[in-house]
Amino acid sequence: MTEPQWHDLGPAAELAAKPLQQLTVGRTRIALSHFAGTFAAISGACNHVGGPLGEGSLEGEYVVCPWHHWKYHRATGLGEPGYEHESVPRFETRIDDGHLWINLEPVTKRQRITHPAHPLARAIERAPGGLRVAGISTTAMDPAYPRVSTSELLLQASLDHAAAAGAEIRLLKLHELTFRHCEGYYSKSAHACTWPCSITQMDPTDQLDQVYEALVHWADVLVVATPIRWGAASSLYFKMAERLNCVQNQTTIRNRVLIKNKVAAFIVTGGQDNVQGVVGQLLTFFGELGFMFPQFPFIAHSRGWSAEDMENNVREVQQSGELKEGAEQLMGRSLGLARDLLAAQPSAETLARGGRKAHRMS
Repeated sequence: MTEPQWHDLGPAAELAAKPLQQLTVGRTRIALSHFAGTFAAISGACNHVGGPLGEGSLEGEYVVCPWHHWKYHRATGLGEPGYEHESVPRFETRIDDGHLWINLEPVTKRQRITHPAHPLARAIERAPGGLRVAGISTTAMDPAYPRVSTSELLLQASLDHAAAAGAEIRLLKLHELTFRHCEGYYSKSAHACTWPCSITQMDPTDQLDQVYEALVHWADVLVVATPIRWGAASSLYFKMAERLNCVQNQTTIRNRVLIKNKVAAFIVTGGQDNVQGVVGQLLTFFGELGFMFPQFPFIAHSRGWSAEDMENNVREVQQSGELKEGAEQLMGRSLGLARDLLAAQPSAETLARGGRKAHRMS
């Protein structure tokens, strides 16, 4: 039997002032709680992805992980009702001469149950077959009363051209998908932002999984279409982009590049100008995700600041052979680059750390 390893945590009265706190003794992380006049101590590392339990909160007798809200009984270490098969180690405590002592030799062991991996977590392997093109329309609208979207018109023209060239196509309209805003898991800790997205893993109704599937696993070419809204891309675009942080974050913290040998291109239209500003953000963001770009990677249309007669703008795009031709040529350049990338059969070696920050993430 292992000898006890009692350690003095400090004055009990001071420690009792906090309902829950994270302590570290040597290499042991402890979630120390004080509830209804009694102390209890369990491991400070969550079973899920190691979140700091002691930095979470107490819900009755349960410690709630601040990262992804897994719960453990503060005294037994068992998971919440229905999840008792998951547990974290618990530690003995005692009060001696006004000080709280803890036995660093845990009374119980950590118990993890193997959970099925999320479908998106599978290995990234391109399935055999021809080129695949995903188009994403970021125009917001009421699906019950749809209107004409000039960026979506040109996106459809580019996809039709891809289909005529023998590519498989897939169109995703963000306004048809139900998905939650980014909830800032990365702001808690870089390691709390997981792949797949923490929201997608916890919420089976979150439909951004279709975007993740298309970008990471399926498409060779991605075409993103957006209107200009007050000099920027659409609000739906930014809602999607924030949720794509989980893709870029894998590069930052794990040197795991999810986007390899894939091409991105863009279609931007709007009644107001600032095409270059909108496209600059798109190029920077998708470049950070790992996409490559064809020569002249976007087409755009804008009638300028004073063009408030939007019905004429729509008519102009609908009737413009030049804009349709531009969309087709953009697709042609993108398909050409995608073919070259696939034919080159690049090395499977790990890339040098992309998306490099000022320092390595531990």
